[in-house]
Amino acid sequence: MDARIESYNEKMQKAYDFLTSDFQTIRAGRANPHVLDKIKVNYYGTPTPIQQVGNISVPEARMIQIAPWEKSLIKEIEKAIMASDVGITPSNDGAVIRLVFPELTEDRRKELAKEIKKKGEDAKVAVRNIRRDGNEAFKKLAKEDISEDEIKDLEDQLQKMTDKYIKDIDVAVEEKSKEIMKV
Repeated sequence: MDARIESYNEKMQKAYDFLTSDFQTIRAGRANPHVLDKIKVNYYGTPTPIQQVGNISVPEARMIQIAPWEKSLIKEIEKAIMASDVGITPSNDGAVIRLVFPELTEDRRKELAKEIKKKGEDAKVAVRNIRRDGNEAFKKLAKEDISEDEIKDLEDQLQKMTDKYIKDIDVAVEEKSKEIMKV
């Protein structure tokens, strides 16, 4: 692949990777430890990812269990979960914290499907913006010693790359929507 195209490929890949990691934080009625990925706990005055202060497990299909390495962190972890947008109230027995995920209602499923679609559209916009930036950069190359055919070829390669990522995003959105709508 042409070096002039490679940087745009990397940027599009990052946009796609961001979307898929964002999808992992959307819960589908089953317990997924990734919903905790963005939560930070106040650990001796330092915001620390929840995965670094305890052991996270999924003992049942709809429950996440967090066993902090230090019992004094239970209150801090609970506070962090309550302040987050997970939407589940934690319960603890003094040793572990449990998050029980309720079944998603039909309305909530539809709401999540809309949210997934919107995130997919945002990712497509990001990919198209990267394509636009690339095309503008290629047009500036015309002032240098590069033929119109070469520029056209670069633009075609960029368009093919854009089409591939748009298709990948559509597939990811469809798969996540199906997962959400499954009862």
